[in-house]
Parts: sequence; C-alpha cells; structure tokens
Amino acid sequence: MGKLHPLELRTRVVSYVDEGLGHRQAARHFRMSPKFVNDLVKLRRETGCLTARRQGNGGGHGKLVDVTGWLEACVTAKSGITLDELVAELAETHGNDVHRATVWRVLPGLGLSHRKTLQAL
Repeated sequence: MGKLHPLELRTRVVSYVDEGLGHRQAARHFRMSPKFVNDLVKLRRETGCLTARRQGNGGGHGKLVDVTGWLEACVTAKSGITLDELVAELAETHGNDVHRATVWRVLPGLGLSHRKTLQAL
C-alpha cells in the first residue's frame, strides 16, 4: 500500500477543480493521476470531507473466517494432521471446499506453524 497524500494537498487539488479547471488540468498541475483527482472530488461529494478512506481489505472476509476456532481446535487436538487432511475434514464437517493454500494462509494468524504436518507454536 502506498503512502497517503497529505490533507493539505488534497484540499489544494479540490480547490483547483472548484475554481473551474478540469480534473486533467489539476492532475497535470499537481503531478498526479487524473483518477486520483476524480476520486478526491467523488470522496468529497459522498462524505463531505477529504480524509483518506481506510486502506486494505480490512481482513476477515475469507471463506474460513467463521471456522477459525474449529481449525485451531482441530490442529491442537490432532498435532500431526497435514494440510490435506485438514482440508478434507473441513469439507466434510463444514462443507467448505477450499484449496490447501487457503488453509495455509490462515494458520499463521492463529499462531500455528506452516510445516507439512501442523503443530501449535
């Protein structure tokens, strides 16, 4: 993720557009993309302010967000379980058909190792 533009610069860009100049002219003048200028004007129209929106996807929107407790308990109970076995149990128990990489990406957030056989840290 990139660094946020300062609020002062955002205000100056929108003021430039408010003076009747075009979005592309403002983009050239401030050396930024026309899309950023469009997004700033749209942001002000929708929210009434120019503060940056939260970056990133916010996390917790994956297929496994509802079963993280079950995953943790399963790995703790069966210390030698493999990713493939875990994926099979997940499909059988919860009906979640996911790739083993999906499960692998969730494990570090739960404090579990990502070895071939899963273990609690």
